[in-house]
Amino acid sequence: MRVLVTGASGFVGGRLATALEEEGHEVRGMTRHPERYDGAGTPVAGDVGDEASLREALAGCEAAYYLVHSLGDEDFERKDADAARAFARAAAAAGVRRIVYLGGLGRDGDQLSRHLRSRREVERLLGETGVPVTVLRAGIVVGHGGVSWEMTRQLVAHLPAMVTPRWVNTRTQPIAVADVVRYLVGVLEAPEAEGRVFEVGGPEVLTYLQMLTRVADIQNRHLFVVPVPLLSPQLSSRWLSLVTDVDITTGRSLIDSMTNEVVVTDDAIRRVVPFDPMDYDQMVLTALLERARERRRAAGERRGGWLARGARR
Repeated sequence: MRVLVTGASGFVGGRLATALEEEGHEVRGMTRHPERYDGAGTPVAGDVGDEASLREALAGCEAAYYLVHSLGDEDFERKDADAARAFARAAAAAGVRRIVYLGGLGRDGDQLSRHLRSRREVERLLGETGVPVTVLRAGIVVGHGGVSWEMTRQLVAHLPAMVTPRWVNTRTQPIAVADVVRYLVGVLEAPEAEGRVFEVGGPEVLTYLQMLTRVADIQNRHLFVVPVPLLSPQLSSRWLSLVTDVDITTGRSLIDSMTNEVVVTDDAIRRVVPFDPMDYDQMVLTALLERARERRRAAGERRGGWLARGARR
C-alpha cells in the first residue's frame, strides 16, 4: 500500500516510516525540507499550511498518517484546526481511503486542557470531508527524543530535590513509542479499525510522581520531592524551561494537560492489534539505552571528524 507519513522526521513519524517500510508498504515521508530527509521511504515536499503541497504529496496514496501539531506555538489551536481542515480537503481530493491520527487520551466529560481540546477538534475536522479516520489516543509516550519523556528524564537528572505542583499526583498510563508504532501499523489494514477511536496505553497506571521516582530508582538516584499546591501552570512552565530543554510555550501546554487524568477506559485496541505492551521500567530502560547509543555514535562521528581534519593538516 502507498502510504503518506506526515511528520516523518519526528519522534513518532521517523519510527513509523521505518516500520511501515519493513512491512512492505511504499512509504512517502512528508517534510518541508525533502533535501534534508534521511529517513525511510521517499521524501516528498509538503506543508500543512499549504494545501496545494498537500494535494501533491497525497497524490496516489491509499492511506495517510497525520502526526503533526503546533504545540510550541502560542496560537496552536487555530493553526492545528486550519491544518486539519486543509489536510482533510486534500485527502478527499486525492482519493485517500483512510487517515490514521495519533491524538490524546482524556475523558470527554472532563474539563480538558487547551491541548487536549485541540486534539479532539483535529479528530473531528480530519473526518469532515468524508475520508474515514482511525484515531489512536495516547497519554505520555516514552522514548528517546519525545518531549514528555525528555522532560521526565531531565528533571530526574538535574534535580535531586524538586518543588512540584499538584499535577504530580495526576494519574496517567504511559506507553512505549515502539508500542505506539506497533498499534499505528496494525490498524492500517484492519477493516474493523476503519472510522473508530481507540485508546492505547501500557499495562500500568501511574502518577507523574511515581513515574519520576521509578526513573530515579532505575538510575540509582535519590529523588526528594516537595509538593506545592499553589504552583501555577505559568510558573511551572518557567521552572521547566530553566531545568530542561522544554521551551516555555510547549511546557505550558504539557503542564495544562497534566491536570487531566489520561487513562485507558476501553481496551478494544487489544483485540484488533493483539500483543503485550512494555511495562514502564522496560520502556524507560529502552529509552535510556537508545539515548546512550546515540551519544556514543555522535561521539564517534566527532572523533572521526577530528582525525580527518588532523590528517589533512
